[in-house]
Amino acid sequence: MVYCRGVNYYAIQVRPRGEGRFMRLFDALHPQARPLFSVHFPRRTLSVRRKGVVRPSVLAVFPGYLFVEAEQQDVAAESRLFRRTEGFRRFLPSNRDIKPLAGRDLELVLHFVKKTGPLAGISRVRFDENSRITVTDGPLRGLEGMIVKVDKRKRRAKVRLSLYEEAFTVDLAFEVMEERAP
Repeated sequence: MVYCRGVNYYAIQVRPRGEGRFMRLFDALHPQARPLFSVHFPRRTLSVRRKGVVRPSVLAVFPGYLFVEAEQQDVAAESRLFRRTEGFRRFLPSNRDIKPLAGRDLELVLHFVKKTGPLAGISRVRFDENSRITVTDGPLRGLEGMIVKVDKRKRRAKVRLSLYEEAFTVDLAFEVMEERAP
């Protein structure tokens, strides 16, 4: 289990595809909250093909969720600041039972908040002779057991993530590292 020094992480659900807007509104409406809370919005980069044109795209790792880093008494006392911000849906597991993330949920969030930074880039992978994937570097490192599907053509790995017993899949980009011939 992962523990943080006096600081906890809380999940809040916001309007889907409205994570960035919620963060901007929260900062503008509640500047006094800046010393109390750090709000994290993990994102990922993908190359998306539309009408034959490949363009880089930035998408949420956890669509519809933001993560608040704070001390427990601060979140409980100031939860109304989040509730008053347009786009807020609820605290997880519920508004009446605000609990910090723990166990595997916390490890997963910290993987994207602390290890990969705010923007999860492209992982480097190798495939063995049995077409099994081995991650050598990047945001997929440590998530190999959660990979449910690999699309070599699109260079994406579908990863099953769960948060508070709710499972969903996201695509993460990879590039294949070629073995050098002797």
